[in-house]
Amino acid sequence: MSLYELFGRYWQRHYQSMVSNDNPLFVGVSGGIDSVVLIHLLRSHGIPFSIAHVNYQLRGAESNRDESFVRALANHFSVPIYVQQFDTIHLAEEMKMSVQETARKLRYDWFKTIAGSSYIATAHHANDNAETALMYFLRGTGIEGLTGIPGRDTKRKIIRPLLSFTREQIQEYATAQKIEYVEDSSNTKNNYTRNLLRNIVLPEIEKAFPRTIQNILHNIERFEEINSVYHEAVTMRLKKLITVKGQELHIPVLKWQQEKQLSTITWEIIKAYGFTAAQVPEVIKLLGAANGSSIKTDSHILFKHRLWMIMAPLNSGAISQILIETPGTTHFQEGSVTIRLLENKPDSLQKDNIEYLDAKNIQFPLLLRKYKTGDYFYPLGMAKKKKISRFLIDLKLSLTEKEKVWVLESDKKIIALLGLRIDNRFKVQPQTVSTLAITLQNNH
Repeated sequence: MSLYELFGRYWQRHYQSMVSNDNPLFVGVSGGIDSVVLIHLLRSHGIPFSIAHVNYQLRGAESNRDESFVRALANHFSVPIYVQQFDTIHLAEEMKMSVQETARKLRYDWFKTIAGSSYIATAHHANDNAETALMYFLRGTGIEGLTGIPGRDTKRKIIRPLLSFTREQIQEYATAQKIEYVEDSSNTKNNYTRNLLRNIVLPEIEKAFPRTIQNILHNIERFEEINSVYHEAVTMRLKKLITVKGQELHIPVLKWQQEKQLSTITWEIIKAYGFTAAQVPEVIKLLGAANGSSIKTDSHILFKHRLWMIMAPLNSGAISQILIETPGTTHFQEGSVTIRLLENKPDSLQKDNIEYLDAKNIQFPLLLRKYKTGDYFYPLGMAKKKKISRFLIDLKLSLTEKEKVWVLESDKKIIALLGLRIDNRFKVQPQTVSTLAITLQNNH
């Protein structure tokens, strides 16, 4: 059966309902054989599409040649074309990413902006899929990485209609149909990992195992089934382990520690919150750390609160209180607070970021929490109490700044407004013997 017939059946089975004249497909077209064959197949089956082309300006005149070629293709098919140029090398330096990673991010981010509600098609084929799965395996990956490239990414609205067809099938179709395309000279250079794998490693392996690509593809199918079963089992385990409270996840420390597949379950808990696989041992270590210990990502904080591990988004106000049972360092959204018990009175009470209190009437555990309506304290130097809300108004703090204010409480008495003022009742006196030193470190 020809690629034309196979593609038609595959399209009807997997993608037919996604595309219409009112909602045409956006196709990423580089000008190479795969993407050009894809648009020929789409046109021959009457599937409406537009063309999107990215000029990364990485190959000088050759990049401009590719752009001109794709523009001519769009004119030949009488379809809309969208072209975007990027100074990829400069952007890679700014983003501190590799050129390949930068190009990929730029491409998909731009596709998303132009496609709107339409689906985006890329021309990845079966050989690409096999190479990707092998590359993930060699780098180190979980089961999901071994499933290769998804034929449909519903969340990002990306489809890959050629994923079931090999490079050989595509080449045969292009030759039979006399389809013209351009060659990317960088594909012959082995300074990229994928090219090294494609041009040198796999051909050598195939000398010993002629069906290497087919075997990898069959393994991908098996791993997809295994992955499905795996996720069903993991979902059930996590449901028993995690309690959702608003924006927070609450997990009993002991139950987490007792998980038989501790590393795997830990990864499944943390992976959606900006953590990397390399941080799994660090998170496991956190389970046995002191109360208030934490690990942060750009978006979330995981911290230990007595018998619980709590995952919460940063800067959300979700974490409202932390119990401090002993002196030490405690992390929270706005930074960290270090509490030291000194058996003497300091020579000077004027030290940056350090507040000293008389330890005589301060009892542990202390409660670190957001201030709330009705809270009051006795600001240092004042004999009368004052509502914290009024105190903050007098300081002319903005709403955002007020939301970042935390209090430190002992035996239901506020002893300090962190970073702003201590309570007059707990100030250091001439007769003070031991002191509590509080050091605040802000994130910003």
